[in-house]
Amino acid sequence: MKKDIHVVGAVIFKNNKILCAQRGTEKSLPLLWEFPGGKVEKGEKQEEALKREIQEEMHCTIDIGEKIEYTVHEYDFGIVHLTTYFCNLIKGEPVLTEHAAIKWLLPEELHYLEWAPADIPAIEKIAKVYAK
Repeated sequence: MKKDIHVVGAVIFKNNKILCAQRGTEKSLPLLWEFPGGKVEKGEKQEEALKREIQEEMHCTIDIGEKIEYTVHEYDFGIVHLTTYFCNLIKGEPVLTEHAAIKWLLPEELHYLEWAPADIPAIEKIAKVYAK
């Protein structure tokens, strides 16, 4: 039986652009794009996990807004339960510690990247919300 992996993703806005992060070559789903975030530890609230992960991975402080999407996607390594949230960057500039690259894109540009499958429903929802 595959294990359930609960993860959170931050859709971080700054100057009307969204932070996109490319997974490192050593990770599962190498070089696919994702919203930064990570695993929810046992006993941790989703929002706490998201703040901690962004602090650890990108050395930034975020403010978490409303939930965007909840997606369940089965990969060969497990079943990912991804919850994404609208976030604002309140302190710091994102740095690369685990990701291969980061980009700031307008909501209508998100579909130009090759995303991890679990992130795609959130992208479609963001595109609808921000469609010009």
